[in-house]
Amino acid sequence: MYKEELKTKIDEYLKEYFLNKGSYNKTIYDSMGYSVNVGGKRIRPILMMLTYKMYKNECMSILPMACAIEMIHTYSLIHDDLPAMDNDDLRRGKPTNHKVFGEAVAILTGDSLLNEAMNVMFDYAVEHNKAETVKAAKLISNAAGAEGMIGGQIVDILGEGKEMTLDELKYMHKNKTGALIKAAILAGAVLGGASEDDIRKLDEFGEKLGLAFQIKDDILDVVGDEKKLGKKVHVDAEHDKNNYITFYGIDKCKKICSDLTNDCINLLSDIQKDSTELQDLTKFLLMREN
Repeated sequence: MYKEELKTKIDEYLKEYFLNKGSYNKTIYDSMGYSVNVGGKRIRPILMMLTYKMYKNECMSILPMACAIEMIHTYSLIHDDLPAMDNDDLRRGKPTNHKVFGEAVAILTGDSLLNEAMNVMFDYAVEHNKAETVKAAKLISNAAGAEGMIGGQIVDILGEGKEMTLDELKYMHKNKTGALIKAAILAGAVLGGASEDDIRKLDEFGEKLGLAFQIKDDILDVVGDEKKLGKKVHVDAEHDKNNYITFYGIDKCKKICSDLTNDCINLLSDIQKDSTELQDLTKFLLMREN
């Protein structure tokens, strides 16, 4: 099953999940459904499912877990777009959540999506009653927290308007973007029963992919097309934010991204499983123009 087919299944699950829910609180479900379903490449759930597929030759059985990580990612985008954060009006080509529902509802929507993701993972773990499901859920939960995505976000916010050290920048990128990407890969591997040696290789793959993905985003923020990207460009410059381009310049960043792409492919090739689809997705993500 190719990434386009997986994306369709993920879209269908997420659309169905928020339909016809709520009573007096219906607005929160409408708001969650709006942001989850306005589009997106579904990168993190697809990464999880393709990694799992390397070991089980199917991946639909972990669809709920994969969609949980997309809920977490979407919550982070809603909060990123808020006036107190990046103050963006556009996300995935559509008005951001707070522009549609108001700032207070947007805050609660992000909170609700994070909690709903945890509910989905708990339900999956209870249903399957295996240590691997709990371990996978913990990987995802840790990656979303203060030692993961939120840790990277706070360093990003505190670094606005001042020059970061390279170590601070690496920490920020590793956690703000990379943590959830790596967790998706490792959760898929754990659920699939991958060997410890394979998990070690996939850990390194996830680390490099997450970094390369963020550097690619930094590049696109400078040279990308707003209409194709579905979001504002030059955001980092407007907010006086640090990124790899401010350290190395755009040409060096393109070289770093290219080298990391090759490293990612080599790591996957070293695993004695069919990683073709995961390799194709890696190339798509790191060689994209929008």
